[in-house]
Amino acid sequence: MSSDIVELEEDISGSPLYSEDLAPVPKEKRTWSMFNLAAIWVGMAVCIPTYILASYMIRSGLSWYSALIIIAFANLIITVPMVLNGHAGVKYGIPFPVLGRAAFGYKGIHIASILRAIVACGWFGVQTWIGGLAFYAIWNAIMGVEGSTDLDYGKFVGFAVFWVVNVFFIWKGTESIKWLEDFSAPILVLIGLLLIGWGYHVGGGFNVVLDQSKQLKKPVATLAYESGIDKLVLSLNPLQNIDGTIKATHYQLTIPTNEATEQERWMPIEEDRVPILIEQLSPNIDRDAIIAGEKKIAVQFRDDGAGAYDFIYSSIVKVPIAKGGETGGLGDSIWLYLIWLTAMVGFWATMAISIADITRFASSQKDQVRGQFLGLPGTMIFYSFVGVFVTCAAVIGFKDVLIADDAPWDPVSLLGKFESVPLVITSQIFMIIATLSTNIAANVIAPSNAFSNLLPQKLSFRGGGMVTAILGIIVCPWWVLGHIEEYLILFSGLLGPVLAIFICDYYILRKKNLVLPDLYKKTGTYAYSNGFNVAAIVAFVVGGVLAISGRWVTILEPLYNLSWFTGFIVAFGIYYLMMKKNFSSD
Repeated sequence: MSSDIVELEEDISGSPLYSEDLAPVPKEKRTWSMFNLAAIWVGMAVCIPTYILASYMIRSGLSWYSALIIIAFANLIITVPMVLNGHAGVKYGIPFPVLGRAAFGYKGIHIASILRAIVACGWFGVQTWIGGLAFYAIWNAIMGVEGSTDLDYGKFVGFAVFWVVNVFFIWKGTESIKWLEDFSAPILVLIGLLLIGWGYHVGGGFNVVLDQSKQLKKPVATLAYESGIDKLVLSLNPLQNIDGTIKATHYQLTIPTNEATEQERWMPIEEDRVPILIEQLSPNIDRDAIIAGEKKIAVQFRDDGAGAYDFIYSSIVKVPIAKGGETGGLGDSIWLYLIWLTAMVGFWATMAISIADITRFASSQKDQVRGQFLGLPGTMIFYSFVGVFVTCAAVIGFKDVLIADDAPWDPVSLLGKFESVPLVITSQIFMIIATLSTNIAANVIAPSNAFSNLLPQKLSFRGGGMVTAILGIIVCPWWVLGHIEEYLILFSGLLGPVLAIFICDYYILRKKNLVLPDLYKKTGTYAYSNGFNVAAIVAFVVGGVLAISGRWVTILEPLYNLSWFTGFIVAFGIYYLMMKKNFSSD
């Protein structure tokens, strides 16, 4: 397989499309083995967003085993095009922006590469925000204070500190990346195993712990308008202990009235939790605004603890009115599965496009295929299980978790709850190192190459990395993290067409054969129409529009829920039909 490597034999260093960062990797430097590629995937996949996504799936109503099945299936799906698109990186030693010139043209590729870069900048910001929370937790542990569940200045200070750390490694260049991966990947795996051990010890067994996922699926409270009795009915769902007793002892409602809001007194929670008729509590309630969804009732829970002043409070949760027509039937469940399948595929959709940035260093096709299949699906399943299991264990292990919304859904928040200051500081330092390694490998290499490809002679990999870091702030990651499912579905719909065009062009039309020197020339095979391949642009636009328009056009909503698949299939078909005449004689 090592013979399937092509090197650049023509001197094109004077071309405006050439730079040292974008040049083919010489054969003697393509040394990454199967183990190296698997290790880099462990370093990228064993990350906090993996942990969070699995937990979010439970919050949306999925069972823990359904979440793991979807994650396994989605990652097997995305690994196939990942391997296919990685072939050119091994054979020609080129990064993804250069590979894309074959399909899009040397100017047209900027559309796809900048889109991919923007998505990576979003992930860079999210990872940097999460790493900043680790600094925030360390500071709180040292000072002996409780961390806030809301945004505060301390979290932004932590974000800024971790951003500077990322910039330091960006400035050091690509040589620091491999060291980070080798050092940090085992750390996160070890932390995952230790967390599973802690959850098992706290809960007394796997079945007991995982059974708590049924509680985490439920909303904190539900509000519905019962037309039969013409009343607003509120049902409460605080968390329960293993023995079935309710963890909270009291609740308090804040009810919108015709004038402003009215805060009710603290009331005890009855064991049978009979639904509450809101009108009986507040005769001045603004019913019309609540039913219309313009105003919301808020609820907070309290545990009286051991004494009169030993209170534990939950966060305040606003309860939306249940929409009419919500059936929760089989059809809704199937769509929920498909939506999350699309989101999970979209999780690594960016890497599927730019995987040549990594496989260009591989020594053979066999190594890149085996390394990716070993490293990606298995690691995602393992660490997703860690997220699910440990979050469920937190319901049992922490008395201050009164409602599902307050469960430590990410490992940084979880580790911050332990009372041992040295343990908190040590574990958070490991989190910082591991998050840093994922961020640099997964969210810096590709956008740096993409931005460098805009101005090959003027913008280096280091310069592209600085652009990435700055945009990572502008995207407001603290907001993106709260809308991660929507973010993934939207951009996976736009990235699916790009990957489809790459694979159709390289495999179906060109039969894996490229004219390597022409990828660095403004004239020749890939010049097209002034640097733009119209077929690729049309396929990308039509596939992307159909994939995401359902977000605003109701009749097309099913296409949006399956945005990655919609965009991929449509773009693949259009590109093939428009380009096949150019290859009819092959």
